[in-house]
Amino acid sequence: MPAEMLVFFIFVLSIFLGFELISKVPSMLHTPLMSGTNAIHGIILIGGMMALAGAEGFIQHVAGFLAVVLGAANVFGGFMVTDRMLQMFKRKK
Repeated sequence: MPAEMLVFFIFVLSIFLGFELISKVPSMLHTPLMSGTNAIHGIILIGGMMALAGAEGFIQHVAGFLAVVLGAANVFGGFMVTDRMLQMFKRKK
């Protein structure tokens, strides 16, 4: 099996695993779970930046750029949702 097929197979399996794990989480725990995974997404963002720095071809540059952009959107969006969730628990004046 070529290396690209193995990477694609792992990617598809991770999609199914992620969907199954998230679908089993009760709705009350989604936001705390998201705030807990923001640190992991930050690490993924740094990994995407490092992969983009070592990219050699056009396709690798495009894939790395998309990984960094989508990772950054995920991190910042997660922090915004967490902030809105925390605003719900503040006392009203």
